[in-house]
Amino acid sequence: MAVQGRSVWGSGEAYEPYVGRWSRLVAREFVQWLDLPPSSLWLDVGCGTGALSQVILSHAAPAVVHGIDPAEGYLTVARQRVHDARARFEQGDARQLPVTASTYDAVVSGLVLNFIPDVAIGLKEMVRAAKPGGTIAAYVWDYAGKMELMRYFWDAAVALKPENRDLDEGRRFPLCQPMSLTDVFTAAGLQDVEVRGIEVETPFRSFDDYWSPFLGGQFPAPDYAISLSEEDRAALRDRIGSTLPIEADGSIRLVARAWAVRGRRLGT
Repeated sequence: MAVQGRSVWGSGEAYEPYVGRWSRLVAREFVQWLDLPPSSLWLDVGCGTGALSQVILSHAAPAVVHGIDPAEGYLTVARQRVHDARARFEQGDARQLPVTASTYDAVVSGLVLNFIPDVAIGLKEMVRAAKPGGTIAAYVWDYAGKMELMRYFWDAAVALKPENRDLDEGRRFPLCQPMSLTDVFTAAGLQDVEVRGIEVETPFRSFDDYWSPFLGGQFPAPDYAISLSEEDRAALRDRIGSTLPIEADGSIRLVARAWAVRGRRLGT
């Protein structure tokens, strides 16, 4: 699946400490909300390291989970972590899914829609893969609002360098809002489109626990941090540290909100 900037997203191990651990928490509520019957066939578009696929396997009693992702580094981690005969992972492009039409009861995507260069084409492919009457669903971070670990980062970054405001994921990804998600799902011809927020706690043991994942050098915010000079990066670190709600014991408790959207393919 071709996605914006995904060429540098080859390290599956860097994903987990940054957002993978929080994505898994969102995925549990997401799968529960979809409430599909046991023995359903699932397609996970942009499966990454297998976070959503693992939750489906653990909580939805599927017959099959088929994961598709462009990054072989992610797929390697997914195959290492997921040992289940019902699951398989394959390299592919979201705009031209390597699957047979009208096959899956559920076609889902976690934290990927906003990175597909043409989301309309990606959704068309997701609809094509679903059975008539099947579920198409996704979740994305609320970058502009209550995805707090990123909001504290970008608010500090833009305060220090206002000329870089357009790099802020809250501005870059206008898709990640309830109305925008409703519009693109409706435009894809889906019925019964619904959007809901999913909030999870994101506790950090210390400031270093919060800050270290931003030094991984992939994904938009860490990539920005690594691009800075040592002096500018230190200034950003200090600015964020001065604004975070750090407890007396050094811990930090934030909230991550995702917007989840679902619809149903026409037909029965």
